[in-house]
Amino acid sequence: MATTTPGGRLKALARAEFTLLVRSRSTLVTALLVPLLLPFSLKAFTDDKMLKETGLDVGQVLLPAGIGFALLFGVYTTLSAIYTMRREELVLKRLRTGELRDAEILAGTALPMVLTGLLQTFVLIAGSMALVDLGMPEAPHLALLGVVLGFSVCVTLAAVTSGLTKTAESAQVTPMPFLFVSMILSGVAVPLEVFPERAASFFELLPLSPAITLIRGGWTGDMSGGDAVLAVVVGVAWTVGGVFAVQRWFRWEPRR
Repeated sequence: MATTTPGGRLKALARAEFTLLVRSRSTLVTALLVPLLLPFSLKAFTDDKMLKETGLDVGQVLLPAGIGFALLFGVYTTLSAIYTMRREELVLKRLRTGELRDAEILAGTALPMVLTGLLQTFVLIAGSMALVDLGMPEAPHLALLGVVLGFSVCVTLAAVTSGLTKTAESAQVTPMPFLFVSMILSGVAVPLEVFPERAASFFELLPLSPAITLIRGGWTGDMSGGDAVLAVVVGVAWTVGGVFAVQRWFRWEPRR
């Protein structure tokens, strides 16, 4: 495939980005190992009382958590740092002088992280089925929608966060608010079913909540059509809003 076509340019940029990713051990550990190890730490806190209160089994708690960690650490946190580093290294500025369009630059840079996150998702599903007897999803279309929304939101917000980040060093800090809020209040570390109904209804409007809710609902099969539509609308709204924010605030050159 010629690199003068959009697909060829995207493939070439993604291949170059993947090579840089493999060379960075710290980034590789954050992107690959952390999301796979964190769900095991949650298992110790998943007691019978919580399972009884939520009506979930261990697999239905741990799998959405694992996918959430993959999205937060493997995609969002890692990608926001990569965008910032490439900007500070003037890589993004040089890429814009060539044939690549802005959207192609952002997508090509994100593609290795997205593919890595998808691979982790498949590993987590297979591991949950093998280790905690998780069954097949009752509503696989909801789970698939959740995964797609999760990646869309995290890639978009990674670019937004990079635009608000001054230096490569501060890129280790600026993702933290979204990271911790999502872990605690979006159903990742703690299922939303644990919270009071009014609080849970508010937390469902957070950026990552639709993805986790749909993934969990896909496995339990007890998600109503209205709840599913609301989750999709909220997730799409965050993605579209993120795209507008990227167009307005993403920075292609270092701050002066």
